[in-house]
Amino acid sequence: MSKKHYGVIGHPIGHTLSPFIHARLMELSGIDGDYGVFDVAPGELSERFKTELSELDGFNATIPHKQAVIPLLDETDETAALYGSVNTVAFDRSGGKTRSKGCTTDGIGFTSALESAGIEMGSVVTIVGCGGVGRVFANTCAKQGCRLNILECSAALGGAEDFAASINERFGEGTASVFLTEDYSGECDLLVNATPVGMAPNADACAVSDIVISGAKAVFDAVYNPSETLLVRKARALGKKAITGMTMLVYQAAAAQTFWNGSHFEKEDMEQLARDCFKELERR
Repeated sequence: MSKKHYGVIGHPIGHTLSPFIHARLMELSGIDGDYGVFDVAPGELSERFKTELSELDGFNATIPHKQAVIPLLDETDETAALYGSVNTVAFDRSGGKTRSKGCTTDGIGFTSALESAGIEMGSVVTIVGCGGVGRVFANTCAKQGCRLNILECSAALGGAEDFAASINERFGEGTASVFLTEDYSGECDLLVNATPVGMAPNADACAVSDIVISGAKAVFDAVYNPSETLLVRKARALGKKAITGMTMLVYQAAAAQTFWNGSHFEKEDMEQLARDCFKELERR
């Protein structure tokens, strides 16, 4: 079997953990492959897709390419339609012609991380932030039948209201409601932080008040650096199940390997990989 070649595209791409994660996943599944990092400026995407990227077996896409890559693809699956984005592309060269297919693994990464930690979405989910990852969380939870409270700052309130309207149109009126973050004090089954608040080096910040944390049964923080954010630490001190986003990062990468190679992974291996990723972050 010939060696396979994968990578991640973004701009700026920074110090991504993806090569570390995918190297381990390919080792676990017996895949002989490598994984590179490609800094692709927005204006370069179309040309580089036709040339060097299409020579790969597949690639992951991050900001700002998750939407821009869609028109370049021959096919997308139902996850791309649900989230309006693609973070994983595969190339099929069978039949002598190269065809590209895209999907999004963010949703399954999120749900797998919750399942691994024994956390249930429940019926009411409060999501802080309405950016790209927040919209993935919102669509995933709405599809599961949850009612959503979307929290935003005043500067982004209009965009949050427009997004909530689109959720209500797709999943039923009353599915999503919007609140100013500083004004919200309701209870929920799951509290999700979809903002960078609390990320190192600003690890002493928390996305919501103690009242909001106390009113949640469980917490998911998309931030994974530091390994225990202030939000997670406060939730755990109250006896609540709480995790950061590292297991989501690992599970969404695993889902990409499944999309590319049909690989499957054990829960214990995913949890160990997440722990090793924290060590890798500390080493850097």
